[in-house]
Amino acid sequence: MLKKHFNRKLLVIWDILMDNPAGPQVQYKSSDTETVYSNAHLFGNSSNTKMKTRALYTAVVILVVVVVALAIALALVATDNQQDQQDNDATSSGQTGGGNSDWPVPDCSYAVTNLDKAKCVLDSYPLVDGHNDLPYRYRKFANASVYTVDLRDDLRVVWNTSLSHTDIPRLRKGKLGAQFWACYVPCASQYKDAIRLSLEQLDVIKKYVTKYPDTFQFVTTAQGILDAFKAGKVGSMVGLEGGHSIDSSLGTLRMFYDLGVRYMTVTHSCNTPWADNWIADTTNYNVTKDGEKHDGLTDFGKKVILEMNRLGMLVDLSHVAKQTMIDALTIAKAPVIYSHSSAFKICNHYRNVQDDVLQMTKSNGGVVMVNFYDLYINCPPDNTSVATLSQVADHIDYIKNLIGVDYVAIGADYDGIPSLPKDLEDVSTYPALFAELIRRGWGMEDLQKLAGKNLVRAFMQAEKVRDEMSYMDPYEDILPENERWPQNKCRTDF
Repeated sequence: MLKKHFNRKLLVIWDILMDNPAGPQVQYKSSDTETVYSNAHLFGNSSNTKMKTRALYTAVVILVVVVVALAIALALVATDNQQDQQDNDATSSGQTGGGNSDWPVPDCSYAVTNLDKAKCVLDSYPLVDGHNDLPYRYRKFANASVYTVDLRDDLRVVWNTSLSHTDIPRLRKGKLGAQFWACYVPCASQYKDAIRLSLEQLDVIKKYVTKYPDTFQFVTTAQGILDAFKAGKVGSMVGLEGGHSIDSSLGTLRMFYDLGVRYMTVTHSCNTPWADNWIADTTNYNVTKDGEKHDGLTDFGKKVILEMNRLGMLVDLSHVAKQTMIDALTIAKAPVIYSHSSAFKICNHYRNVQDDVLQMTKSNGGVVMVNFYDLYINCPPDNTSVATLSQVADHIDYIKNLIGVDYVAIGADYDGIPSLPKDLEDVSTYPALFAELIRRGWGMEDLQKLAGKNLVRAFMQAEKVRDEMSYMDPYEDILPENERWPQNKCRTDF
């Protein structure tokens, strides 16, 4: 009875909505005292009534589905916007995101000593070192030959030198998770054969990564670092050390990216035609010998930074002048890195990063990867007779305390420097540094950030910026010949 009454009410509403009140009236009793009139045509035909009832139910169901779908769509849009905001917040605050969120903080409570705890941390997340010059050692000691040298041997013995800091046994002992291998050629090659020599150095890197597939895995993405670590491999990436290697050519920059280069150090210890290096900040800078200053980046230099952002190539500000750092940080759309630099406040060397630039780096979401070279660690105002591991920890602590733990990492510079602090003599010693930080009160999560989470986060953000800039055409600016090659006329002009 209730169902019939409900159907009648719905059908009355239907007729009203259809604006069709016409038709002979019939009456029925809804109670003993009330007579209700209705349009006869609604009830005069049973089939018609059932058909219209079904139509009404169908309309109501469709309306409900549309409303629910709209509500879900709005909720998804809101969630998307919230996630974008969280990503932006993560970039500015340095918080880890993306693939980093899949890596839990380790429980190292079983470990007895600080060294055991350090090894536990390095087993939980890849230690990413920003700079190693092993390819340079291959050129110096083996004439760039990879297949005549066994990297599984102790290269100090093979090459009869204390300058060797890296081989596979020591890498494994040091629990290295990923490495930017430096593709370096000297400043003397600028305006000459820098591109050819750089390609040869890149070839060296790819050869030894290929030769030892059980140890190395060539990677070109942030996720690749994590994937290689899960596979038990050392994720191997390429950093091009010095803007002179592209010979002031954006086309050459793009080709290096296509070959796997994932950061470029804007200058080495020489100016390029478009950027100043750190020596420009020193009192003994010689214009005749070192060239004219640009006061940071030229207009073309700024295009280089933007093209690196468009490609997804990390901008490395180690080796550059302070004004070059400031200019790059002002225009960069993605986090920058310092692949092997330290804190200027502790050691007043212009290869290090000054406090105001550190603050800009925090705002940019960048990462300072602390260098182990004793001359950049142990100098006035806090120098001692012998550089120590503790001083390296001081640089790390200083950056952490000034701008936060999310902006500091490791860039030892092994095989590229002649001397190192005591107890950090080669790649086997990373756990000792982490043990010292544990002694100082560092927690497991902060140690993971130092090890690699900060670098991976910056790398992921650079890839996100690349995707956001994918609609843009490549920059195709070309410097005038007299600016590109001021010291050499032996060039082909199309």
